Amino acid sequence: MKTTIATILSLAAGASAFTSPSLSTARPATQVSESKADLEALAKQLNPIVGFYDPLNLAEAEFWGQSNEATIGFLRHAEIKHGRVAMAAFVGYIVHANGIKFPWAMQMDGTAFPSETNPPALWDAVSDDAKWQIFGLIGFLEFWSELSTPQHKHYMAGGKPGDFPDFVSGPDGIPHPVPFNLYDPFKFSKNMSEETKERRLRAELNNGRLAMLGLFGFACAQTIPGSVPALSSIVSPYDGEFMAPFATNVIGTPFGL
Repeated sequence: MKTTIATILSLAAGASAFTSPSLSTARPATQVSESKADLEALAKQLNPIVGFYDPLNLAEAEFWGQSNEATIGFLRHAEIKHGRVAMAAFVGYIVHANGIKFPWAMQMDGTAFPSETNPPALWDAVSDDAKWQIFGLIGFLEFWSELSTPQHKHYMAGGKPGDFPDFVSGPDGIPHPVPFNLYDPFKFSKNMSEETKERRLRAELNNGRLAMLGLFGFACAQTIPGSVPALSSIVSPYDGEFMAPFATNVIGTPFGL
């Protein structure tokens, strides 16, 4: 959704990793395999009232011919990642709706950041060049997050769901120094115990779920009048295409679509 894309940069540090800064000091990879029973136990910890809720029976699925454990790893990672993006987008939505923006120019030609306070309309006002830069960064982060190395196992191959690899420099990584990692760039949680990390991840899961619901609420309130009465007097209507990242169909135009 537009709000997600437009604000992911502002809180990119919210993406999580529990790794160390280089290959020489990286923690050894550990095997993590979760089953449906593990999900049921986690669900009780996250929300004792709702508990385990899986109406589509995804916890027993085997996507793309992979094992059930690999499928659960995929689903867990997907939820964690979408929750993080939703939290960033939710905060970004509120920031933009209140007219808060950087005081300097947005582009090299001196173009300022848009003053629009309707978040999806603000995205429409951003130039295509700026949008492509945002998509380029998102694409790189997606590519990097899918890496599987001896120091970082893929989440479908026994790795930890939600774990983002460090930015490793050198022959086996990025060909230039990268001073900060995406998660914990200042290493405040360097000595955090595994128990604390698990507790914080559970809080992150609950907050991410709430943020996803909140974004859907904003989107519905802006595009379907009266669908969210509590937000009717708070958010502005939007008559554009909520899911279209560009004003023109960059993929369909060459084919006459």
